[in-house]
Amino acid sequence: MSQEIIKVGKYVSLTYSICDLDGNVLEQSDLPVNYIHGGETELIGGMDRAVEGKSPGDEVSITITPAQGFGEHDPELTFTDDLDNVPPQFRQLGAEVQMQNEAGEVKSFFVTKIEDGKLTVDGNHPLAGKDLKVNVKILEVRDATKEDAMNVGIPGQTPTLN
Repeated sequence: MSQEIIKVGKYVSLTYSICDLDGNVLEQSDLPVNYIHGGETELIGGMDRAVEGKSPGDEVSITITPAQGFGEHDPELTFTDDLDNVPPQFRQLGAEVQMQNEAGEVKSFFVTKIEDGKLTVDGNHPLAGKDLKVNVKILEVRDATKEDAMNVGIPGQTPTLN
């Protein structure tokens, strides 16, 4: 029996790590990410195109730009205020602050700096503005079942199998 390869309609299970260009691991998924290739799920930076034709056990590395990944860093999503104006529960690095705009949309911001009596929050993704290296390991490739389509599909939509 020949080994399955990734192509449209195949169920794929993989793990990945995202590193900076110096090789420092910034994010890692040891729990498998599962999707149906060519379906509704789009992987970061064209990772789905990079794994096409690969088989279980294969490893793929790609370098992605901010435009392919988490976008450019937007300075308009960074705010600094006097520490005295900030409630005590937010006065720690990494604290999550929910902010609402005039349209009622809520966005998460994170405390990224506390210095000289000032606190800075940033609404950009932590990896925005960075060139990144994505390392992928293919764990499983097989024909997708209808159950797979329901489990990895988008809620509220009926996935289609090719």
